[in-house]
Amino acid sequence: MANRRHILQSLGAFPMLAAFGVSHAEAWPSRPLRIVVPNAPGGTSDIIGRLLTKPLSDALGQPVIIENRAGAGGNIGAAAVAQATDQHTVLLCDVGGLAISPSIYKTLPYNLDRDLQGVAMLAQSPHLLAVHPSVEANNLQELIALSKRTRLNVALAGQGTPNHLATVQLAQITGIQWQHVPYKGGAPAVGDTVANVTQAVLNGMAATYPQVQGGKLKAIGVAGKTRSPLLPNLPTLAEQGATDFESGTWQGVTVSSKLPKDQVARLHAELVRIVQEPALRAQLRDAGVDMVAMSPVETTQFIARDRVRWAKVVKQAGNTIEGST
Repeated sequence: MANRRHILQSLGAFPMLAAFGVSHAEAWPSRPLRIVVPNAPGGTSDIIGRLLTKPLSDALGQPVIIENRAGAGGNIGAAAVAQATDQHTVLLCDVGGLAISPSIYKTLPYNLDRDLQGVAMLAQSPHLLAVHPSVEANNLQELIALSKRTRLNVALAGQGTPNHLATVQLAQITGIQWQHVPYKGGAPAVGDTVANVTQAVLNGMAATYPQVQGGKLKAIGVAGKTRSPLLPNLPTLAEQGATDFESGTWQGVTVSSKLPKDQVARLHAELVRIVQEPALRAQLRDAGVDMVAMSPVETTQFIARDRVRWAKVVKQAGNTIEGST
């Protein structure tokens, strides 16, 4: 009888053990989390991603790894995440690039509406227009006049990126003339402007301001609604004649649409908590970046609105880039 009771008690424990096993199997993440940054190292998205890895790893209990997948206006990285089946691959990028791609590329290896979902918006900073110190222009009007007398090469952080379209839009508004030179990210674009391979760059504050601060680049104007606290004496481009012009970088996180909503909710909660930490906020504020928190739905809606905005710029420019990643 004792043996029978022992057996029954053991059998009675199985449902509890089984339930524990199922719960353990469903725990997420169950392996290292891979954050894909679709640009070269050193750009704004890369800077923010690397600041997130340690606190996010501590919060999730798994290693967090940055993987730079640059090229094709961010579409190589975006496709890697959209097509991921492991539920442990995340895209951190300037979400404007996602919004632009459907208007620029005739074919894409993913469907923005179907294959990706928003998780969180994290940060925002205005673009900064800067030139090599040898360029004989100290403001936007002087730069416009100079561009009509001599060839100016402007570095792009990638073909089909927000930097690219903002550069196109600025020319539409002001009549500035410059030759586009595309790179695989903001860091190499800024680097070649410092080296005077290109003479101008319109890029995010985080990667550009340190070079202005160090005297390696000369700031012409900031593309925000208001002046930057880092450069309070520098007029906005709108103040200098580029009426209503505003552009910048919005770092957001998206994942495959196949990722369950409860996992999306957890990732969102941890990311928002981390970017609101005072030390991280202060570190990024010193680089000209403001932390911005948006819900998964708000992030998806933001991308949809940006898609409409940039489609108008592309239509006016009349330059659809053929091909895909």
